[in-house]
Amino acid sequence: MIKRLAKSVREYKLPSFLSAFFVSLEVVMEVLIPFEMADMIDLGINAGDMAAVTKSGIALIIYAALVILFGNLAGRYASTAACGFAKNLRHDMYYNVQNFSFSNIDKFSTSSLITRMTTDVSNVQNAYLMLVRTAFRSPLLMIFSTVFAFRIYPKLAAIFLLCLPILAIGLSFIVKKSFPIFKRVFKTYDRLNLTVQENLRGIRVVKSFIREDHETEKFSSTSEDIRRDYVRVEKNLAWNAPLMQGCSYGCMLLISWLGAKAIIASGGDPAAGLSTGMLMSLITYAMQILMSVMMFSMVFVMIIISKESAGRICEVLEEKSDLANGENPVYEVSDGSVSFDHVSFRYSKQADKNCLDDVCVDIKSGETVGIIGGTGSSKSTFVQMIPRLYDVSEGCVKVGGRDVREYDIETLRDSVAMVLQKNVLFSGTVRENLLWGNENATDEEIKHACELAQAAGFIDEMPEGYDTFIEQGGSNVSGGQKQRLCIARALLKKPKVLILDDSTSAVDTKTDALIRKAFAEEIPDTTKIIIAQRISSVKDADKIIVLDEGRIVAVGTHEELLASSDIYREVYESQKGGMSDD
Repeated sequence: MIKRLAKSVREYKLPSFLSAFFVSLEVVMEVLIPFEMADMIDLGINAGDMAAVTKSGIALIIYAALVILFGNLAGRYASTAACGFAKNLRHDMYYNVQNFSFSNIDKFSTSSLITRMTTDVSNVQNAYLMLVRTAFRSPLLMIFSTVFAFRIYPKLAAIFLLCLPILAIGLSFIVKKSFPIFKRVFKTYDRLNLTVQENLRGIRVVKSFIREDHETEKFSSTSEDIRRDYVRVEKNLAWNAPLMQGCSYGCMLLISWLGAKAIIASGGDPAAGLSTGMLMSLITYAMQILMSVMMFSMVFVMIIISKESAGRICEVLEEKSDLANGENPVYEVSDGSVSFDHVSFRYSKQADKNCLDDVCVDIKSGETVGIIGGTGSSKSTFVQMIPRLYDVSEGCVKVGGRDVREYDIETLRDSVAMVLQKNVLFSGTVRENLLWGNENATDEEIKHACELAQAAGFIDEMPEGYDTFIEQGGSNVSGGQKQRLCIARALLKKPKVLILDDSTSAVDTKTDALIRKAFAEEIPDTTKIIIAQRISSVKDADKIIVLDEGRIVAVGTHEELLASSDIYREVYESQKGGMSDD
């Protein structure tokens, strides 16, 4: 895990090193101060030598100034390194998510990915900040202070060693009790983010059904779970401070008591044993050693918090797309022909039933094909095999006469334009949304695509035309307008295969007919696959595929299916009856 996270440090290795370097210098200066204080007291103040006092005083001022300077530089470089590391982590996670296939995305919930890129990265950032500064500073301060303390008076310095077993046992207990709670609390954060996300996305539904109180209760319940877990873990972590302080004050008392006896026994002569200056230095070193232990315990707690976050981040970073280019991929799609050769598909290997089962069908380049079927008949799954959003479980799908797995993925998807069942627009102008289809499209090409999609009329009526701002999720345009903008965006790709997954359900029948007419006249060489609930949307297609429970139960023209398919005839009669009743 550490090795994987270290790859995201990259250009911030130098600031990390400089932080550690200046921390080392800061520690050296700090350790020299008590040593110089002992000389000032014993050789200057007690001896009445003002020259020695002045000399030591100047040295102490210099040491203190250098401590401030090196500490400031260490903090500056540590902050730069930690913030840069977090930036790279977010970049690496987001970049890897963009390469995920649909099945990879299904593995992580959206709310969980958001938590990992925000809360988890912040935890790891804080841990890294402490690692490059505090975690490096604490051991050095402990080692140098201990060495100098033993140089002054080994018998009293040995008292520090008595604290180590007590601290080790105490910290182990805290870790054992706290880590499982932190592991649980981050999963609760995922639930909290999911609640917020669903509420904001469906706020109109929430208000229309007057469910604000219910949503508030859901949020409060999850938030209370987080509060309760944090209270429990804080109760465990609260033992850290008294443990550290108990050891610190215990050492101080022992050093003061035994040191005073040693001074009396030696008569305050440094040569005979222990002096007043030496005792003051020992007390200062004791404070430094125990302070370093306390800082290290804080780092330890932060590492406990960040360990689970680091593991969750690594899960995203190490997740590999199960869709990848094969050896020597093909970079050109010859035409828009599509063939399903005994295709079966299931979303997971553990699934009991195939979503598609032994599907066979051939679609010629330039044909218009309609797909009809009831809810759950796997119509959307069927078309998602074509641009290789999922890989088949059995059989093969061919586009342009080649298995889709032979193509470079970007080449294949650039040749297949798909307007999904759920239409998505992004924050930005109408033009910026349309340019997703072709970032180099000219104004004429944009306008022509909008005319084909029957979108030019309402765009021209907008306050700023193609420069009108689209709110997040397209909330300031109607469902039908959103669908037509998405169709125009797909047309700008100039695809060899155009797939409309129930993409005209929100437009009226007249507009739907105009769109189909424009397709037939303007893009005759493009293969058009239309999933629809309305028979009128597909009745003029070259062939219509009827799906039922993942199987093709009938293929033919409108007239042929009326004569041969009970399912198609039943759908047609129900819609025809509804229209006549109107």
